[in-house]
Amino acid sequence: MGVHPMSSSGVIGQAGRVTGPDDGPVRSAELRLAGRRLALVSPARLYVCGITPYDVTHLGHAATFVWADVAASVIRMSGVEVRTCRNVTDVDDVLTRAAGQHGRHYDEFALSQEYLFEQDMRLLGVRRPAHEPRARHHISHVVQLGMALLAAGEAYERDGHVFFRGGDVPERAGFGRDTALALSTQYGDQPDDPLRDDPFDVPVWRPSGDSDPAWPSPWGWGRPGWHAECAAMALCAFGASVDLLAGGADLAFPHHAHQAAMAEGATSVRPFARSRLNVGAVLKDGTKMAKSTGNLTLVSELLRDHPPTALRLLLLDRRWSEPWEFRLEDLAAAAGRLERLYAAAGRADRAEAAAPTAAVSEALLDNLDVPTALDIAESEGGSAARHLLGVLSLG
Repeated sequence: MGVHPMSSSGVIGQAGRVTGPDDGPVRSAELRLAGRRLALVSPARLYVCGITPYDVTHLGHAATFVWADVAASVIRMSGVEVRTCRNVTDVDDVLTRAAGQHGRHYDEFALSQEYLFEQDMRLLGVRRPAHEPRARHHISHVVQLGMALLAAGEAYERDGHVFFRGGDVPERAGFGRDTALALSTQYGDQPDDPLRDDPFDVPVWRPSGDSDPAWPSPWGWGRPGWHAECAAMALCAFGASVDLLAGGADLAFPHHAHQAAMAEGATSVRPFARSRLNVGAVLKDGTKMAKSTGNLTLVSELLRDHPPTALRLLLLDRRWSEPWEFRLEDLAAAAGRLERLYAAAGRADRAEAAAPTAAVSEALLDNLDVPTALDIAESEGGSAARHLLGVLSLG
């Protein structure tokens, strides 16, 4: 087996300058996301906001993690190594309440839910991330984050709480205050808390009651805030910044906005995230799929009667940023599209096989345009279709 020229000691003389079958073009500066170029240098750092493990995987979860997996695959296709971090928010009041309702300790209950989630991800072809930090293992890093923010004047202590000064976060994130207030309330924050100087000041640390998990800190026994957990875990995994921050569109505010602002406040490095992948919501009966509304479609239920590759393709055959309505009959259409793609992959290449394959790559590099790449691959067949099946992990 030969050595790739890029990783060898270099070739001296014309005789050794032979191009091998794996010496494809490096396209690391060609990826575009949300209309902006994202030139990358190995290793690319991809942080994916993971699950709060209090229920099993629904289709909205799956869409986020499948799209993040494809983003990583397209980056690898461009010639760049990728390191993915996908956290587990296993310190959260919602999780603690759910565990109590099941008569189980919060961390033991979380582990059982994580197992079910990982089974769903394996069936959907989502690669295991390089890093899988759990919030309960990073309490000391949240404390360090709080101390750094206090030292920088970006936070203040009050009655056992440490609040991050977030008054300018909505504007920096592109949200009006009224919209931001509604979103903060919707996602469990307490902007009317009288302890706060500003409604958008959010807890880095807060005291724990008797039924909450608690750890010692310079401010007393307590637990971390949600946004601080993700900021601390990302800083621990990747340092002061990431290349791509991925999560559902509903995380853009308040979660991603405050996560980024905390990291930037502690490190003075901006931007925390060079680009973002906020995946559009999955709707059912016109409403975003969520446990709170009771309109969930579980991945495990769909996979009892449908092949995982068809479900994966259903999630991908659309613009990643746009919300969409799930209809069960669309799974049959996705299965049909997949069969046509398999048939196309079995066809012989036309005279210029490199051109359609390059066109598939170009579509994927242009804002992860999977629908266009699928159309090209299905029409051209041969190497182009086989290339796409590999990148999308549909084989």
